[in-house]
Amino acid sequence: MHVKQIHLFKLNKEEFVKIQHILQPKINLSPTIPLNSINTCAGVDLAYWEQNGEPYGVCSIIVIDADTKEVIEKVHSMGKISVPYVSGFLAFRELPLIIEAAKKLETEPDVFLFDGNGYLHYNHMGVATHAAFFLGKPTIGIAKTYLKIKGCDFEMPENEVGAYTDIIIDGEVYGRALRTRRDVKPIFLSCGNHIDLESSYQITMSLINQESRLPIPVRLADLETHVLRTFYQKNHG
Repeated sequence: MHVKQIHLFKLNKEEFVKIQHILQPKINLSPTIPLNSINTCAGVDLAYWEQNGEPYGVCSIIVIDADTKEVIEKVHSMGKISVPYVSGFLAFRELPLIIEAAKKLETEPDVFLFDGNGYLHYNHMGVATHAAFFLGKPTIGIAKTYLKIKGCDFEMPENEVGAYTDIIIDGEVYGRALRTRRDVKPIFLSCGNHIDLESSYQITMSLINQESRLPIPVRLADLETHVLRTFYQKNHG
């Protein structure tokens, strides 16, 4: 898969801020692909560990058939993490491995779903949103925990499959608290880029089964990163 080179990553915090402010006006929250033409969906997740005092990470991308839910392709990348963790700028830390893994894809997924936030972010630039500028594809953010912005809490959705409450901050919809299964905690859905919230919701709900509150490709990528992390911890030295 072709991946664009938008910017470098070994930058300081001031440069992180500058890049987010440059990219933010270019976010497109309108639908760019009809729902009935989505054939493949990719899940993206990362896992980290320390080895000899150095941080390492692994990124898994798993592509499934949107109809059959069967795995079509899976790729991964592993390496030393060179960008330190800075709150609000996680994408700069994760994107090098995401890009490296995406370049290995023979399939070109119609939509990417990330284990992380998208528009639901301090500067609307969570990893799902930021990654879209490199991938050139619609992206969706699926967070397992709530990122509180400007002190705003979310309203718990009803305990029904598909129930949601919009997360509104300063009069703007940042995302949705979404109940994908009864009697389990909600996930936090937000647009990434090149997609609208309703399409993100429909795609996400179409990828839920009884095994997890997470969409299938995100859950599979999450499981795979744990397997890969264990493997590399034992075999990489």
